[in-house]
Amino acid sequence: MELKKEIKILGWIAAIFAFAFFLPVESARFNTAIAATLDLVKWYAREHVILCLLPAFFIAGVISVFVSQASVIKYFGAQAKKWVAYTVAAVSGTILAVCSCTILPLFSSIHKRGAGLGPAIAFLYSGPAINILAIILTARILGFEMGVARTIGAVTFSVIIGLIMAFIYRKEEKVKKEEQMNIAPLPEKRPMWQTSMHFFTLVLILVFANWGKPGEGDTSSTWFYIWNYKWYITGFFSLVLGYNLIKILKIKWQWVLGAVLVTLLSVFLSNMLIESDKIRPLVPVLVGIIALAVITLLDKNDEENRRWTLATWDFAKQILPLLAIGVVTAGFLLGSIHDGKAMAGVIPNEWISALVGGNSIFSNLFASVVGAFMYFATLTEVPILQGLIASGMGKGPALALLLAGPSLSLPNMLVIRGIIGTQKTVVYVSLVIIMATISGLIYGSIF
Repeated sequence: MELKKEIKILGWIAAIFAFAFFLPVESARFNTAIAATLDLVKWYAREHVILCLLPAFFIAGVISVFVSQASVIKYFGAQAKKWVAYTVAAVSGTILAVCSCTILPLFSSIHKRGAGLGPAIAFLYSGPAINILAIILTARILGFEMGVARTIGAVTFSVIIGLIMAFIYRKEEKVKKEEQMNIAPLPEKRPMWQTSMHFFTLVLILVFANWGKPGEGDTSSTWFYIWNYKWYITGFFSLVLGYNLIKILKIKWQWVLGAVLVTLLSVFLSNMLIESDKIRPLVPVLVGIIALAVITLLDKNDEENRRWTLATWDFAKQILPLLAIGVVTAGFLLGSIHDGKAMAGVIPNEWISALVGGNSIFSNLFASVVGAFMYFATLTEVPILQGLIASGMGKGPALALLLAGPSLSLPNMLVIRGIIGTQKTVVYVSLVIIMATISGLIYGSIF
């Protein structure tokens, strides 16, 4: 036993030495990939963690603590009416402006609360796939028919993939259904409308804080006006959140007022001291999140308020490390593409462009696989595809990438595996890739 342990240690030492010895630091491609990795990590930290993930963790905490298990089971459970469960799951993306990573804590939360596998998977896919903002942008930039095809494909995918997953694992779902039939529903602590108000206030803060900038020259549309005033709108819903904390969660008004004043002070200080338009809003958002965490953790009137933030922390601990590994890996392999800037990874971008021309089975399959593993932040897939189409990408592979890409990514897969296991994750990812490939072939043959 002792010898086996020492051999294992020797093996690790030899592996690390070999890695260092053969490190290709003289390779331009390797150095570019390292730079792309660091660029993607920096961009992800600045653009995504504070504005997307942290609010999403708190929303997941609301589901985990304030939404009763009976309510989740009623709409998503194994014994819920299928048409209700899949309809609610399939249209969730029209409300949640989230990407493949931001949806994860919400998926984890409803799964833990007893949602059936089928509806939970439908929710997992549809959340990022039918983001209403992304579909509008797709129709405006890539063509009306592409926007319609993306909408139909995403809604259909979510339901079909959910039903197939439920059928494959029907024995497990049958056991879950029997267990849920024996669960005696506890009385709701507060009216459902109050919990819904608290939940949707947080969702609206998430949506408007991440409202994307319209295209160049677009200064008259509703989209532009919302973007131009998005921080005022976000601030308004943050005040509504303060009201909810006092009236619904019964937190002392003095504490909430103190949190509001500290957040407002951070707004003035960030405007005075920070020059970057992108970094400046992050300060009050982060201060507000910290203030929210502090006042809920210190609240003695209701243990649920403290549990809310602790549940949020549990989701963060579970998901953030896996996302970090996934972002680093995706950046190194596929590079960094954002804000009109592209940096190649180890796999050259020109290889990808050359392999997705025409409308063959291979080009559609390749586009689906690349889209599945690549990371797309909300709305970024449209300008990326615009560039690929200009480089010769076929319309079929473009749709295939649109249907596989936003809902999946390597970071997303790593987290899903931790929630539902390796086998179910492989089946889910395979179904998305296969259906995206078929949809691309059909679309490419028509258009």
